[in-house]
Amino acid sequence: MNILITGCNGQLGNEIQLLEEENAQHVYFNTDVAELDITNREAVNDFIRRNEIDGVVNCAAYTAVDKAEDNVELCGLLNATAPAYLAEAIAARGGWMIQVSTDYVFDGTGHTPYRETDPTSPDSVYGNTKLEGEMNVLKACPDSMIIRTAWLYSRFGNNFVKTMMRLGRERDTLGVVSDQIGTPTNAADLAAVIMTAINKGVVPGVYHFSNEGVISWYDFTKAIHRIAGIGTCHVIPLHTDEYPAKANRPAYSVLDKTKIKETFGVEIPYWEESLERCIKDLSEQER
Repeated sequence: MNILITGCNGQLGNEIQLLEEENAQHVYFNTDVAELDITNREAVNDFIRRNEIDGVVNCAAYTAVDKAEDNVELCGLLNATAPAYLAEAIAARGGWMIQVSTDYVFDGTGHTPYRETDPTSPDSVYGNTKLEGEMNVLKACPDSMIIRTAWLYSRFGNNFVKTMMRLGRERDTLGVVSDQIGTPTNAADLAAVIMTAINKGVVPGVYHFSNEGVISWYDFTKAIHRIAGIGTCHVIPLHTDEYPAKANRPAYSVLDKTKIKETFGVEIPYWEESLERCIKDLSEQER
């Protein structure tokens, strides 16, 4: 198959590219904004038609959650409109699409892991635009998978793990929110599941994916420092209202992964195992 990967320079896009060599039965078109402006409908149609694309994996998104509150139009263009263009174009070729979405489609007031069938109620511009993107994709392309994920990090780009490692080395004390609960996701694990779905055959619908387990941002930071060998920084637990942010975060965003595990027969690693793997990769990069 000819597969279009958008947002190839991001965390997930980079991890997918690492898997392409061992999945060389497909031809990959790795693009970011320099190669394809997905907010340009005509450019999207032309690219997909000209390169005879069979499937799209959309890793591109506006992910600056706080900045999104002041950049509603741009956030909507990237997270809602652009996915619609991709879905329309690939549907015209009878192809499939995988759209990556987020736990922010829920308001976080729940207390049990969110299932795909649970009512959505986003409480931020980012969450609203990502939900709109989901609906646009499902409407335009019947053969689409929506994969909602949460707390994404990797060895690539800027993310929470790398920031906490840097701050842990720079500071004596560090305050981190302790009353927001969820599950970290190593982008390498999400990339592997996406590749599995491509190889086994895309099964349309909404899915949830993160690593296994449940943790707070505070506990996650403590684990990052312990695994990275950072012992000089005192991490202090904070309440959300002590750390004001422009956009609201879900207080509880644990995702139920039963559907994706049963559909594709995958085992999902525990969050700490995946974190150890990422920090090991980062340490090797620094050498």
